[in-house]
Amino acid sequence: MSNKKYEASTAENHIDIINLASLEARVKDHMSNEKGAFGYISEGAEDEWTKKQNTEAFNKKQIMPRVIQGIDHADLSTQIFGIDLKSPIIQAPSAAHGLAHAKGETDTAKGVAAAGSIYSISTYASTSVEDAAAAAPDAPMFFQLYMSKDDKFNEFLIKKAVKAGAKAIIMTVDSTLGGYREADAINKFQFPLPMPNLAGYSAGDGEGKGIGEIYASAKQGIVPTDIQKIKDMSGLPVFVKGIQSPDDAALAIEFGADGIWISNHGGRQLDGGPASFDMLPYIAEVVNKRVPIVFDSGVRRGEHVFKALASGADLVALGRPIIYGLNLGGAQGVTDVIEHLNMELSITMQLAGTKTINDVKNTKLIG
Repeated sequence: MSNKKYEASTAENHIDIINLASLEARVKDHMSNEKGAFGYISEGAEDEWTKKQNTEAFNKKQIMPRVIQGIDHADLSTQIFGIDLKSPIIQAPSAAHGLAHAKGETDTAKGVAAAGSIYSISTYASTSVEDAAAAAPDAPMFFQLYMSKDDKFNEFLIKKAVKAGAKAIIMTVDSTLGGYREADAINKFQFPLPMPNLAGYSAGDGEGKGIGEIYASAKQGIVPTDIQKIKDMSGLPVFVKGIQSPDDAALAIEFGADGIWISNHGGRQLDGGPASFDMLPYIAEVVNKRVPIVFDSGVRRGEHVFKALASGADLVALGRPIIYGLNLGGAQGVTDVIEHLNMELSITMQLAGTKTINDVKNTKLIG
């Protein structure tokens, strides 16, 4: 590993956005790919078929618009667990924001907070959970837990998150090892920055390790009883993230899940699996409103958010576009990404004849 310090973006400015899909090419040009950082953020597993299907799947369903409904504006406000939100769009957890911007998750937290949303910080963040919380002290924060084989380490991480003010734990269950990502193999990617949440308990902080080494400490055999274990450790609501089948959703609820997070990790884990959107209505039918559903993977348009809500989601989470906004504009860029999607969603809602998020949830899609 080179001793040269990794240099991430220091941009702090509004970014002009025509659409979210166009941000990836801009970031590729803007971001140094030293040590394979851009490849790590943007890549999917194997042939990236599932990654591509995540977005393309939205085209299988159409919105039947209602007119003469007297809708002169859309109200995007909603809530979860008593937390009031300006819109149903939140940030999905993702590792190592310091690869994209020098201020990492502190700027992500500020940008998401300014948009009136929820930010989520990963076990593998470039910023400590304490520093992220201090950067946006009035904003709701979720903590994403990658379970370790060591329960004492799990408890160590959870206590840090609870003390920092986390409102929920996102228990990620689809990552007992990393998917085969060819960009990482080609670039021989190693994390060039430390992961402060790992420090203070484990041997090392992740710096200089490849993705395989990071996942080597992950719990390989996650079982349903682990859900209650995390609930007991945290005293917080627990989302089970990485649900892709109705049977797993039912099992998670049976064993105490407070929320279901439908995701295929943005196509970064199992290639050849279904698009998250294709599975959403089947999982929502089984959940049957017993617990809230968060949905992510492939969302790039306001109409995608609309279709996800109409198919059973309560909140919709963004991953890569948030990081791209962070790279291009820091905290302001993150806010700009969310507000652009809010603008598209507002237009879609009004033209579809829906005034509120509840109206959207009661909309039937065709196709």
